[in-house]
Amino acid sequence: MKVLVTGVAGFIGSTLALRLLARGDEVVGIDSVNDYYDPKLKRDRLARIADAGGDRFRFSQVDFADDDALDAALADKAFERIVHLGAQAGVRYSIENPRAYLRSNLAGHLNLLEVGRHRGVENLVYASSSSVYGGNDTLPFRVEDRVDQPLSLYAATKKADELMSETYAHLYRLPQTGLRFFTVYGPWGRPDMAMWLFAKAILEGRPIDVFGEGNMRRDFTYIDDIVSGVVACLDNPAPDDGMVKAGGSVSPHRLYNIGNSRSEDLGEMIGLIEQACGRKAERRLLPMQPGDVRDTFADISAIRRDLGFEPTTTIRDGVPRFVEWYRSYHRV
Repeated sequence: MKVLVTGVAGFIGSTLALRLLARGDEVVGIDSVNDYYDPKLKRDRLARIADAGGDRFRFSQVDFADDDALDAALADKAFERIVHLGAQAGVRYSIENPRAYLRSNLAGHLNLLEVGRHRGVENLVYASSSSVYGGNDTLPFRVEDRVDQPLSLYAATKKADELMSETYAHLYRLPQTGLRFFTVYGPWGRPDMAMWLFAKAILEGRPIDVFGEGNMRRDFTYIDDIVSGVVACLDNPAPDDGMVKAGGSVSPHRLYNIGNSRSEDLGEMIGLIEQACGRKAERRLLPMQPGDVRDTFADISAIRRDLGFEPTTTIRDGVPRFVEWYRSYHRV
């Protein structure tokens, strides 16, 4: 199979590309390699993919929000399916720099829908987010829940992406699956995520900032489990059969939660990092930040029923793996 992966220098995108190459697929990867966080980490991920894929991996550095540049970058590249993972991420950053989200997450998503439509691709899998659940206070979060009370612009753009995808599935019968990811972590992760920030501070002997007074819970999902879910969706396009799909569409468009289906206490996660680092953290308890939610918890019954998805990695196993990688990568 030939697959276009956007955001291929990112955390999930790079891990997915390695999985696809390992099973013999060809990968066309695009990424702007911007400086939202250290581009060196992104280039190191790309180097791993290039080493693993050889001539089965082709990469173009391009901003997919620029439709002319995107069309030019893809003009000579063949692919049958798309996994659109590229986006401007981060709930808190969306408050500081909202226009970046308008460009990347709205214009960029539309551009990939247009690529899928005009190329006649067999399947388009795209990244949504658990952030769309916003002010919902009923746990676990289900794909059938209303998601029209976003607490951040980031969440609003992801909900808008789902709506645009529904339109393209209806008008052009473009098979799509939107994935609401829940707190992804693991080796080669993102430096703006809490687990990375905590490990870095603990190993450097600095206090850690614990928001929500420490009274927060998250559905932490290990990267290998996330990628298994993405691949299952890639291999099984939403059917155009007129039946109601997960998320409520009768067009070839499904919405799935991908989480560990366990809501873990933030303090337990910090304790596991402390144990893996071999030292205790000084915790500074701070109030909730704007845009944040107190708890997340994924109901994964839809993707389990349809595709047999079953996460296998608990934070007791996953957190030490992340810390081991972090120490190796940074030589600390």
